[in-house]
Amino acid sequence: MQFKGTGVALVTPFNTNGSIDESGLRKLVNYQIDNGTDFLVVQGTTGETATLTTDEKERVLAIVIEENKGRVPVVLGLADNNTAALVKVISTFDNDGVDGFLSASPHYNKPSQRGIIAHFEAIAKVSKKPIILYNVPGRTSSNMTAETTLALSKVENIVGVKEASGNMDQVMQILKNAPQDFAVLSGEDALAMPIAAMGGHGVISVVANALPKEFSSMMNATFEGDLAKAKKHHFEMLDITHQFFAEGNPSGIKCCLDLLNICSNTVRLPLTTVTSNLRHQMEKELEGIELISKQ
Repeated sequence: MQFKGTGVALVTPFNTNGSIDESGLRKLVNYQIDNGTDFLVVQGTTGETATLTTDEKERVLAIVIEENKGRVPVVLGLADNNTAALVKVISTFDNDGVDGFLSASPHYNKPSQRGIIAHFEAIAKVSKKPIILYNVPGRTSSNMTAETTLALSKVENIVGVKEASGNMDQVMQILKNAPQDFAVLSGEDALAMPIAAMGGHGVISVVANALPKEFSSMMNATFEGDLAKAKKHHFEMLDITHQFFAEGNPSGIKCCLDLLNICSNTVRLPLTTVTSNLRHQMEKELEGIELISKQ
């Protein structure tokens, strides 16, 4: 099981003029690895991938791979609601610095469960790298049921799922019935610790962009059975976790990274930076976690 523990869905840092902040991205990668993150996810929703040009996507991926230096696995987000187009991209992809793909269930089309299964079977058949399914019905407008995930868990080259439905019964059905080598990863930061306590294998986190040490410590404590320590971290981060998403992602997490002097809070339209009121709330939460004084 290559993708387990604390994964982070990396933001894409921008300069104030909107261009890619390459030094900020390098700083973020090292901040993650130095503070216990187990694997990096590039160009997911949190990376504002929908607003990146093809050249920018290639440059961002190259920087992450270069700065990572093979220290932790790198997962690349690749998804499309046009199965044929995605099959073409994945079948021709060739980059040794990428260890796997994270692929969201098709958005907008609202396929049936049969359609979702056929879509992932098609890309798994041509992929040279392992695939992590991504169920995020809040964005795709269709839920990938536990039965569908379990059916896909038996497909060669599909190695895990990022579950962001928020449905704990659905997560438990997957945990109960999935093969032992199939990674069940939380896609909801606030549920990462409870899911791990039930036997989940990790998380792909937004919050860990800013709090990698605290988040990885929480996850490791859960895996080791030290639930007192895990709960302490969980509740310590709970309020700021909700704040990160209150005015859109990654607007919230980028505000926090700005407060920590890692990168600016700049986002691309249609996203906007958070209000001054929310920024002040985050600053107070960070002081409570004693992060600002540590940076």
